[in-house]
Amino acid sequence: MAISDFERYPLMFGPSPIHPLTRLSQHLGGASIWAKREDVNSGLAYGGNKIRKLEYLVPDAIAQGADTLVSIGGYQSNHTRQVAAVAAKIGMKCVLVQEKWVDWPDPLYDRVGNIMLSRIMGAEVRLDPAGFGIGFKSSWEHALDDVRNSGGVPYPIPAGASDHRLGGLGFANWATEVAEQEKALGIFFDTIVVCSVTGSTQAGMIAGFAGQDRPRRVVGIDASAKIDETREQVARIARNTAKLIGLERDLRDDEITVLEGWAGDFYGIPVDSTLNAIRLTGRLEGLIIDTVYEGKSMAGLIDLVSSGDIPKDSNVLFAHLGGQPALNAYSALFQE
Repeated sequence: MAISDFERYPLMFGPSPIHPLTRLSQHLGGASIWAKREDVNSGLAYGGNKIRKLEYLVPDAIAQGADTLVSIGGYQSNHTRQVAAVAAKIGMKCVLVQEKWVDWPDPLYDRVGNIMLSRIMGAEVRLDPAGFGIGFKSSWEHALDDVRNSGGVPYPIPAGASDHRLGGLGFANWATEVAEQEKALGIFFDTIVVCSVTGSTQAGMIAGFAGQDRPRRVVGIDASAKIDETREQVARIARNTAKLIGLERDLRDDEITVLEGWAGDFYGIPVDSTLNAIRLTGRLEGLIIDTVYEGKSMAGLIDLVSSGDIPKDSNVLFAHLGGQPALNAYSALFQE
């Protein structure tokens, strides 16, 4: 099968825009940096990278006769907010398990930002004290059972819509979209920089680009602080997605790159490089990024460009995956 053979439920405005980050590029004095904006890809609750994934899961949910989307994430999960938005859009119920993935002291951490938006959109939000982990959780299984026991038909969506048979399709298609936009812009992006935690965003990109003629680096920046788990999941999802879309070769190990060094010690806890990246891109470009994901991947990009690891003659595409609503839960960091 080719990716065009999979049914897709339209939830985005169209291709997400690409634009140059001219002042940031000049400031760093290295490669030319551009951004592709998944944070403005949809009219559904501020959009984000999971909208693109859910376009492929929704037809499957409808085909299975589901009436309730059931997913899981942290208290400030961008993913669960997008699942709630999609459920509202397609007229389904939504149950969200929100675990305490981040030990953050803000007293409003479970009431502002993403989780507030999910409640506004009518999702049933279940707070759970369990800590961070990208694997399948018993709390999620219990939520699925509760929907079944009440007579509903749940559709299970794992964390990040990632460890799902169709989880990599959205960003495999993103790779095709990038190639089409490159033709219109007259540019080739030899390096893609993207944040990786649950893995299917980067994995889909790897699988999608692997079927194209021109080689490029897809550099994942780990934000999980559990690098081995993230690398394993990215590799597994990338290889499964490549088979699903009919890539007629095996992915090589050198096509799967997830770098550590910017996550800090814990998922969801920003470090100095995170905050510096947030302030730099804000002050130079008016571009807002978050403390959990994009602040860490941008910190990685800044260091890789500054050090020359990404060469000066490169054209770099930064995948802005969204997540800004979570900034409300980290307001104490930005009082100056």
